[in-house]
Amino acid sequence: MIAYGDSSVLLRLALGQPSALPEWRQIDRRVSSALIAAESQRTLDRLRIRAGLSDKEIAGCSATILSLINSLELIEIDSIVLDRAAQPMPTELGTLDAVHLASALLWKDSVGIDPVMATHDAALGWAAQAHGFTVLGV
Repeated sequence: MIAYGDSSVLLRLALGQPSALPEWRQIDRRVSSALIAAESQRTLDRLRIRAGLSDKEIAGCSATILSLINSLELIEIDSIVLDRAAQPMPTELGTLDAVHLASALLWKDSVGIDPVMATHDAALGWAAQAHGFTVLGV
């Protein structure tokens, strides 16, 4: 299986949440936007403050996130991705999710492969589904 994944998938895996994507190990080729690193680390920093995670917990999660990111084929954010993300979408979508969807659409067009969309974000899942992606995790 080939999948485009967003940070919600990596974070649930890194945090050991029971609702983590069960299909993760079945994915042979994992793709995402380079945005995933900043998103994931920012979320961990917010969790450190809001949820009171210890330095040890954050260090472990951060190491897991970095390992997961190293297993991904990353799509750089360039003017083409940003132009595509700025275009109207079939459903309501925030900026970061639009960058993810634009990245997935452009990757799909460039390699000619239909990946599944792996996300726990409902809005991104609906938008991806509206573009014809099979969605896992929502």
